[in-house]
Amino acid sequence: MTVPLPEMTSPPPRTTVPLPDFPAGFVWGVSTSAYQIEGATSQDGRGASIWDRFAHTPGTVVDGSTGDTACDHYHRYAEDVALLAGLGVDAYRFSVAWPRIQPDGTGQANSDGLAFYDRLVDSLLARGVDPVATLFHWDLPQALEDKGGWLARDTAGRFADYAALVAGRLGDRVALWLTLNEPFVHMSYGYGLGTHAPGQTRFFDAFPVAHHQLLGHGLAVAALRAATGGPVGITNNYSPVRVLGDTDADHLARAAYHALHNRLFTDPLLGRGYPEIPGADATVVHPGDLDTIAAPIDVLGVNYYNPTGVRAPSDPDSPLPFDLVPLDGYPTTSFGWPVDPEGLRELLTGLRAEYGDRLPPIQITEGGCSYDDTIDEQGRCHDPERVAYLDGHLRALHRAIVDGVDVRGYYVWSLLDNFEWAEGYTKRFGLVHVDFDTQVRTPKTSYGWYRDQIAATGTLE
Repeated sequence: MTVPLPEMTSPPPRTTVPLPDFPAGFVWGVSTSAYQIEGATSQDGRGASIWDRFAHTPGTVVDGSTGDTACDHYHRYAEDVALLAGLGVDAYRFSVAWPRIQPDGTGQANSDGLAFYDRLVDSLLARGVDPVATLFHWDLPQALEDKGGWLARDTAGRFADYAALVAGRLGDRVALWLTLNEPFVHMSYGYGLGTHAPGQTRFFDAFPVAHHQLLGHGLAVAALRAATGGPVGITNNYSPVRVLGDTDADHLARAAYHALHNRLFTDPLLGRGYPEIPGADATVVHPGDLDTIAAPIDVLGVNYYNPTGVRAPSDPDSPLPFDLVPLDGYPTTSFGWPVDPEGLRELLTGLRAEYGDRLPPIQITEGGCSYDDTIDEQGRCHDPERVAYLDGHLRALHRAIVDGVDVRGYYVWSLLDNFEWAEGYTKRFGLVHVDFDTQVRTPKTSYGWYRDQIAATGTLE
């Protein structure tokens, strides 16, 4: 089926200073994830995920919504691929829904599930867009969660089996494989604080979730290497830590948060073993595990949204060795997150300083912002705040490249407004506005701005 390129209904962006030139071969892209856009959660053999169970539990999602329909991408993928082609992006980062491939998380592949991703990948390639596939973006099959989920070591092996199935079908066409998306966020929100699926509150007792995700990553890297010659990486969420206060306890709080958020899922990947984490159950680490986890990767995916403020805990009985505190003096998104482009440069130069030659090439696999975008009387969606956000962050990224950090791509989160996890449909991150009642897609001002920047940006020699 041929879908025409979208007509721009949003106003043209205001004149901005063109972005500086980026290195030759720099990848311009956008990202999405399966549960947030696909819908069709009970069609063509797909099994239930932990997010299906969680979102259908009263009180877990602020607006009471679910991802049952989301953006209906499962049926409208051709329209969304046309939007990608209209942007002129080099690559599209999507995720494969594990329960669409293995409804119970084990066994043979569901042929209908693989066929959907076949169609998607072929449609992308036909439009000149490279497919970048994330294998796990938080939608664990519920049947595996019922057996312990990522608290169970067996899940790591099941993940490698699943990776092999997907790579065996798509490996000849996927340009880059990413094993996990933001394992820190999945561990902390899903198993530590309980605000995401599967809704467990274990605090530092969630360390086995960290280890088993990383072990699954390492086993999946081996499976992907065996099945495909394509490059392999992982996507981590990072946040520069700003300490508020100057006591020894404040600086210890900063070190503790940095170890938990930024080092826990990077040190072992790059051959350094685990940092010291209070209360971590080291007995889950078996001989040989750290070697498996440290298998060489081709790309480190970096997701950056905002810095984090910390200080010493005010409650001596707190289970956490830090308090999280707001950072003043910054504009904020509708999520309340501080907008700090310089934090991206700080993060990237900090990674290079901390890991040196161990650090693989980086791609910024997510960067973006939520605002209360609305359609005006002329049917347009004007989002100048997002244009300013992206412009500032891309300039900060360019400064990091000039400083010598090897960054090879930037993916905007997200192509579409979507189901934003525990916030439901109350937060909009898309370059394209989605009316969730009608599924009408309206490219925003930021869509036109990004399209024009991609077309105009040259290369840095």
